[in-house]
Amino acid sequence: MATAKSKEQKGNSAPSGAKKDKFSKETYMTWFESMLLMRKFEEKAGQLYGQQKIRGFCHLYIGQEACVAGAVSALKKGDKYITAYRDHAHPIGLGSDPRTIMAELYGKETGISKGKGGSMHMFDKENNFFGGHGIVGGQVPLGAGIAFAEKFNKTDNLCVCYMGDGAVRQGAFHEALNLAMHYKLPIIFAIENNGYAMGTSVKRTSNVTELYKLGSAYDMPSEPVDAMSVEEVHNAFEAAAERARKGEGPTLLELRTYRYKGHSMSDPAKYRTKEELAEYKGKDPIEQVRKAILEKGFANEDELAKISDKVKEQVAECVKFAEESDYPDPSEAYRDVYAQEDYPYLED
Repeated sequence: MATAKSKEQKGNSAPSGAKKDKFSKETYMTWFESMLLMRKFEEKAGQLYGQQKIRGFCHLYIGQEACVAGAVSALKKGDKYITAYRDHAHPIGLGSDPRTIMAELYGKETGISKGKGGSMHMFDKENNFFGGHGIVGGQVPLGAGIAFAEKFNKTDNLCVCYMGDGAVRQGAFHEALNLAMHYKLPIIFAIENNGYAMGTSVKRTSNVTELYKLGSAYDMPSEPVDAMSVEEVHNAFEAAAERARKGEGPTLLELRTYRYKGHSMSDPAKYRTKEELAEYKGKDPIEQVRKAILEKGFANEDELAKISDKVKEQVAECVKFAEESDYPDPSEAYRDVYAQEDYPYLED
């Protein structure tokens, strides 16, 4: 993932077609509540991990919330989403029950993947969320395949395929971009560039540090996006979706974002400076929306405080639900491996 203000990115901010005044009160209030829920959920997940209530791998999304919120507000219900292993916030933004996401982190049978996937492998068919994938870059060709299915079935839907900046070093990324452009697939490739692939900065892994330029090899429309601004993210996805639905093919977006925590819970993130972290926190996406709401008179401090209290109650309910849920029966290890109708003896 890539740093928002690494030296190589300074002076290359995203095109500012933001048109912030075009967004309604409802949109701003939805953004605020959705992103705040993502943030508070992740903060609680980090706390629970420290208490060993959540185990295994755990990659938090704190700081990157606008990447999801802006996309969801720009797209429509039938569109598909797929991402890597930093995947708790995506289903939250799509409307999945956050209780089931917390239960999944606990490994409980009520989890969104029945307690079998854990932090890195969450799926929600009802909300068109196709995962959560632990193999770096593994979701990229899968996203192209999902988009191919939409085109083959002549739907008006598209696929959004998220990845970190480290994933673009995988050969599968380039293969997928080539095929997507060749077949004019309805897909938006979204690089969540938070500056660091685990602990390695972009400038230490490639001569190409402006990652959106990788799309030029395939004549793919590509652009950088200030992903600390949910308005900018919305506008970029809206334009890319319009191209896709017209049959004009894919778009590559470099979402320049930042994660406030380490790569995973085991990462102290000592490879970056306190000043760099403070710089990004100074343009926090949730605080930007909060400020806009107050300036536009969409709500006052008391009303926003009520939303904050509501979110805290939701997160508390998520923990209660997870704590009170049962672990899966050991026999569940054999289910959902093969299609049940093809292997009826598994019912025994």
